[in-house]
Amino acid sequence: MTVERLLPTDDARDLIALTRDVCDGVLAPVVDDAERHRRYPSEAFRALGDAGLLSLPYPAKWGGGEQPYEVYLQVLEEIAARWAAVAVAVSVHSLACHPLAVFGTVEQQQEWLPKMLDGNTIGAYSLSESQAGSDAAALRCAAIPTGQGYVVRGEKAWITHGGIADFYALFVRTGEGSNGISCLLVPGEQQGLSFGKPEDKMGLHAVPTTAAFYDDAFIPSGRRIGREGQGLQIAFSALDSGRLGIAAVAVGIAQAALDAATEYAHQRSTFGRRIIDHQGLGFVLADMAAAVGSARATYIEAARRRDLGMAYTRAASIAKLVATDAAMKVTTDAVQVFGGAGYTRDYPVERYMREAKITQIFEGTNQIQRLVISRSLARQL
Repeated sequence: MTVERLLPTDDARDLIALTRDVCDGVLAPVVDDAERHRRYPSEAFRALGDAGLLSLPYPAKWGGGEQPYEVYLQVLEEIAARWAAVAVAVSVHSLACHPLAVFGTVEQQQEWLPKMLDGNTIGAYSLSESQAGSDAAALRCAAIPTGQGYVVRGEKAWITHGGIADFYALFVRTGEGSNGISCLLVPGEQQGLSFGKPEDKMGLHAVPTTAAFYDDAFIPSGRRIGREGQGLQIAFSALDSGRLGIAAVAVGIAQAALDAATEYAHQRSTFGRRIIDHQGLGFVLADMAAAVGSARATYIEAARRRDLGMAYTRAASIAKLVATDAAMKVTTDAVQVFGGAGYTRDYPVERYMREAKITQIFEGTNQIQRLVISRSLARQL
């Protein structure tokens, strides 16, 4: 089912049409086989890059698409409806470009951003550590100052595109406490950087997630983004945008599940009627459609706040919470609509359900989103 979108410009409508053409022509035919055999989708990223879809929210002067965030997110949703792993990787790439685009010096932006946004490279975001969990301020990977830069020692965890990315936005400890974290831009071929084997995940199989190990890796001081000690501010700024990306991905997964369940309910008959005509099941589909539409409206509202330069941290957390909880419920209900068939790999809904689960966990768990929202409410009076 084609989603009828309310888009701000004819250019945006053309962009959505282009996205659908690329996704239907390149991604959809190979997603099932690639996910099953854990085959990295290099052809998908190449097609998206050639179409200019890997740099949409960034300024044209650096090679970006200069699109409003509400448009970029709807493009991301369209990608996720065909292949969630690729959409997550695109969102992470955008997240990895954010520190340089927002906090970098003009000289740094001129040197690196055009290469990062030209569609031929892919980035990764390296904040998480296994012992820190959701407490980013507890990270331990250390960058020890030397005469001309930093020597990095330690481990990072849960890196989407680990070992494959062309660059890493790395957050390291350069001092004590929450003001002792800094951001470094690390090239993929960095000496002293190695990676663990890909995690054996529940879903998103085609794109690897790994740990990273820094063994006295020297990073020149010119690759520090922002001031020393500004890392946590940079990380949280990027995460607000990243949470909107995950909200859009979750809605794309949920939309795909709704479409599959609706089509199946039209085709399958019991007791002499299509199962969609049984009120009990028809109401399930109605609730699924309401959840998907509501989640989409929530992330678009948050994106519009971002585009207008308004504060949107709480709105981003609300969007991420609403969209990912909706995706988990909608995909689970989709499996139920299919009955026993939905529990098999003959249909895609079991994959959608596995993929939806991680959206409730990364970019801040939904418990963290509730904490962000409640603290915002506590401060507003």
